Amino acid sequence: MSELVLSGLTVQRGGRAVVKNVTITVPAGQVTALLGPNGAGKSSMVLAVGGVLRPRPGSVSMDGTELAGRRSEKIRAAGVAIVPEGRRLLPDLTVDDNIRVATYAMSRQAAAEGRARAFELFPSLRPRLNLPARSLSGGEQQMVVLAQALVSQPRYILIDELSLGLAPVVVNRLVPAIRSVSESGIGVLLIEQFATLALGLATSAYVMEGGVIRYSGTASELRDNPEMLHSAYLLRGSEPASRQAAAPPPGADLSPERRYCPERRYRRS
Repeated sequence: MSELVLSGLTVQRGGRAVVKNVTITVPAGQVTALLGPNGAGKSSMVLAVGGVLRPRPGSVSMDGTELAGRRSEKIRAAGVAIVPEGRRLLPDLTVDDNIRVATYAMSRQAAAEGRARAFELFPSLRPRLNLPARSLSGGEQQMVVLAQALVSQPRYILIDELSLGLAPVVVNRLVPAIRSVSESGIGVLLIEQFATLALGLATSAYVMEGGVIRYSGTASELRDNPEMLHSAYLLRGSEPASRQAAAPPPGADLSPERRYCPERRYRRS
């Protein structure tokens, strides 16, 4: 099976390791969830995969081809696209120009095919093509950054914080697009703090805390045994958790709903 493999990935920022020996496999045609609280190292890991940061040491391989250390445009051309946290658009350019920027290195035919696929997934962007990106709602801006990644027709896409700052009703409009992307054969790594959303889409799941992987297994296992997710979040500063991690303290209200607030941040009891 085709897959994107992060192996022994370590990323340093400010002189300290914020991602430590992380190994994650993203199969083609599936959604893989990466959960974890703010500051866990998820975004730094995404930037390292995309070539913005350099892993030291570590490997990022796609079907045996090593990508770690390549420039961002080379990684994208190889078939790996990232959607960084924060909806990074060129606000004064039109929606159309923002999407065209993402196709600058593509042939005319490939760019046209990529745009057609993006608008198939996000048809509501068509009537907004001539509007400046800053005039769009948060949900529409998220559609634009997803379209920017998808026009290159990647084999794998890493989406950092899909739901950040968006109302649930808006997020619900994006979910079918993510599902359609994976069903088309693209491997998706969905980085989220909203566990319910991510686990509802994913086949496999990881939990990152303190820069290390605390859980690796199936998404259904975390859905059916939420105490495993709770335990992973409670293990700050300890060794990575086994699949039989200790249960939360008696009486602690640590349900996914309790941990989730409108700012997309988990509460700690």
